[in-house]
Parts: sequence; structure tokens; C-alpha cells
Amino acid sequence: MSAPLELLSLNHLSFEVKRLEASLAFYRDILGFTEMPRPDLGFPGAWIRNGAACIHLIEKPSLPEPGPTIDPRGNHTAFEVKSAAEVKARLDVAGIPYRANELRGTPITQVFFRDPDGYQIEVADYSVGR
Repeated sequence: MSAPLELLSLNHLSFEVKRLEASLAFYRDILGFTEMPRPDLGFPGAWIRNGAACIHLIEKPSLPEPGPTIDPRGNHTAFEVKSAAEVKARLDVAGIPYRANELRGTPITQVFFRDPDGYQIEVADYSVGR
């Protein structure tokens, strides 16, 4: 058996989005991402970054409308933040519903919510549990 492939890092996540401008506003205003230069790939989209996290948004207007259910056990992307309370405050101001989970036996609070296209996002301050 050969040695396992050494992965250096996760380069980016890619999300298909129904409304590019709404998704850009969400990731910018709620999670603090900024737009990066993107070459002409022949289709609409955007590259955004916050620290080491990079997301490629690919516009696909034919996507179905997202459902309202927030399910922490479902597929999601998780980001570590300094303050989950700060994210909850931003979500409250923006009128975005979320679900907060207290991890029993730890000081960690996970906050789950959906972006405009229904992708589930989790944020938490995991450093408090270290």
C-alpha cells in the first residue's frame, strides 16, 4: 500500500447560488467576507475570503428555493469565531433565524443558520473548550 496523500490545506469551498448579489451581501455583512479578484471563467460567480477561509460562489438561477428547517445534523460548513454572541447579534439585526446549541459539559455554543440559498452554516468559539 502506498503512503497516504498529504493534503496541505483546504483551498476553498464552492457553493452554487441562486442570486449572486444576495449571497455576496450575506457573506460580506454577516460573516465578514471580502470579494477577491476572479478570472473570467465564462459563467457568473465570485470568489470571497475571510482569513484562511475561501468560498467560490457560482451563480445558478435555476436552483430551488431553500427550505426553512435548520438541522445541526445535516450537511453544513463550520467556522470558528472569537464570539458566537457577536454572530447571534448580527443575525438578530438582519432578521436571520438561527438555532443555538449549548454543548453539554463545555462552555461552547454552536450557532446554526442558513445562507440565502439554504446552505447551513455553523459558527462557534471552540477555543473556550480547549
